[in-house]
Amino acid sequence: MKIKIPKRFIWAFIFLILVSLACQGTSAPTATPAPDTQSEASQPTNPPQLGVAPVSLPEKRENQAGDPDSSANAKRKLVSSGEKFVKGIYERPFNAVTMDTYFPYLDIVDTQGFKDEEWGYATISLSGTDANGKLPGTYGVELDLNRDGRGEWLILAANPTSTDWSTQGVQAWNDANGDIGGSAPTIADENSPGNGYESLVFDQGKGNNVDDAWAHVSAEDPKTIIIAFRLSLLGNPDSFAMGSWAGSKSYLIPALFDFNDHMTHMDAGSPLPDLYVYPLKKLAEIDNTCRLAIGFFPSGNEPGLCETIIHQEPGVPVVGCTPPAAGIMNPCP
Repeated sequence: MKIKIPKRFIWAFIFLILVSLACQGTSAPTATPAPDTQSEASQPTNPPQLGVAPVSLPEKRENQAGDPDSSANAKRKLVSSGEKFVKGIYERPFNAVTMDTYFPYLDIVDTQGFKDEEWGYATISLSGTDANGKLPGTYGVELDLNRDGRGEWLILAANPTSTDWSTQGVQAWNDANGDIGGSAPTIADENSPGNGYESLVFDQGKGNNVDDAWAHVSAEDPKTIIIAFRLSLLGNPDSFAMGSWAGSKSYLIPALFDFNDHMTHMDAGSPLPDLYVYPLKKLAEIDNTCRLAIGFFPSGNEPGLCETIIHQEPGVPVVGCTPPAAGIMNPCP
């Protein structure tokens, strides 16, 4: 007698056998960890530097000037000195409108100038760094080759981090059409048609030469940046006037030089609370210095030049004016 087994039982039996074999013959897959791209990725590094960098600052300093430290008045949202908008001197290391944020890394307190046969140099010392000990601003020098108050070159270094010479973030701008300064250099000219520094001649190693301008943070002082530029880039001048700048990239814009020619005092605002244009408005997060005499003795007639103390010997006249025998400040009117 044959026993007829329903097909559904046969298929169920086959299914159980297959499941048993699968459990015995295989093991659970082992999860393979994903590549740790975070650990493999190294911290950003400066690109290889081409060309020949400066060696060190010359032993002899050409000139030096201090600049007001506004940190003492930061909580009061004001500055007490160093601001002369109509003459192109700014002391604005605050944010606009509320002035409730003070930027110590945009507040210049000292600048020095050096020169040798091949390079011009500037040191720019700030009141402080950011919370991470860095200098995240843009820093630079403006160069007036014929000392007429109109800058011809602007060398900028953005967000310097390395204590070694680097071209990263370094640019050289030129005013090729000579319109900076408007009708009266350094003095405010409302609605000047000039386009500032319009020619980017050197950009982080790209230009006629790969090594025309460099910058680095001082290894001895993290609040100081050092900038160097080849004199051949400028046409090998024997002398020039040099002013220093610090600002955020939102405000330190080459095309807006001179700033007081591109906006009114009312539009720019002021950090001086006694002025009706207070507080800061269109022009904020910026600081600059008067210009140092590099390679020449000032006559007193150079626009924008720093005040000069002269120690004069009795009976020896100073070119361009007739000062008293004692040391004087700003010898010529």
